[in-house]
Amino acid sequence: MPPAVSPGSSTPLISFCVVGTNGAAFLPACLDAIEREQRLLDQATEVLVLDNASTDDSVRIAREHPVGARVIALERREGKAANDSRLLDEAHGRYALLLNEDSELRAGAAKELLDAMERDPQAGCAGATLLRPDGREQPSAWRFPTFSTTLAQALLLHRRFVVQSGSGPTRKVDWCQSACLMVRVQASAMIGHLDPEYFVYGDEVDLQRRLADAGWHTLHVPAARCVHHEGLSTGRGAQRRIVELHRNHERYLVAHHGPGYARLCRPLVAFPYLLRAVAAVVLPGHSPRRYWWHVRAALLPRHGEGIREAAEAFNAAREPQAAAH
Repeated sequence: MPPAVSPGSSTPLISFCVVGTNGAAFLPACLDAIEREQRLLDQATEVLVLDNASTDDSVRIAREHPVGARVIALERREGKAANDSRLLDEAHGRYALLLNEDSELRAGAAKELLDAMERDPQAGCAGATLLRPDGREQPSAWRFPTFSTTLAQALLLHRRFVVQSGSGPTRKVDWCQSACLMVRVQASAMIGHLDPEYFVYGDEVDLQRRLADAGWHTLHVPAARCVHHEGLSTGRGAQRRIVELHRNHERYLVAHHGPGYARLCRPLVAFPYLLRAVAAVVLPGHSPRRYWWHVRAALLPRHGEGIREAAEAFNAAREPQAAAH
């Protein structure tokens, strides 16, 4: 296996960068897959794991795993954008492969992404095909959000006009999901990495849009495959995620198109969820509640409590405990 390197040894080509929050159930498989990928590469690599103030055994698992990760254990919970930016700053590699703790690389995925980036010096990012645990492909590359893409989604034509992932050769796309995203560190550093204001969701879209504005582009690499386990939240957790999702969609549209443009898109964003909510009323086994949450959050994206507020409450609750110790 090519050696995991330290700052004092030869510079790695790839930094495997894992972010996790209470993901102890998934982390061993993620690190096992990275260790397998290292054996397939003929270059030095390093592994960084940033633990986002987990309350489970994630830190112990990361420190004891034979992959030899450099572990950054946060005391306060931060957003995904801030976590990934911290890893990009800490990485010594030319490329950083951003992964969630619930991402499990299939054999050869890292090499496929690396080869695609090496062949294309203007590629700022390269994303893998994401698979569900049962092996089915899930959408992993899309067009940037615009009025046209929002209209296509409202008309339920998103798979034809918005989704850009699928089988075939490596190709340019607008943006890929960061559950398995290789980033050219120098290019990302030039634009300041990810914007921490996004906290969770939308951060990688904004990053790849800013890279595109600076003359870079993103590649979708179908031959690189990664299982994304992505546990689904229910109840209050799900509602917070929905609030955060639409809040940051609004943030992106305001940042790149203006507030008037964002307000114009709100009803179009809400419409397909409204259709699904109505259908769920009469379809057995379907609950309309989650869809109504989407409708409300799309129309009122600045209302409600999201993942950011949950993290702030978590941090506030930990401060007295930290002071006592």
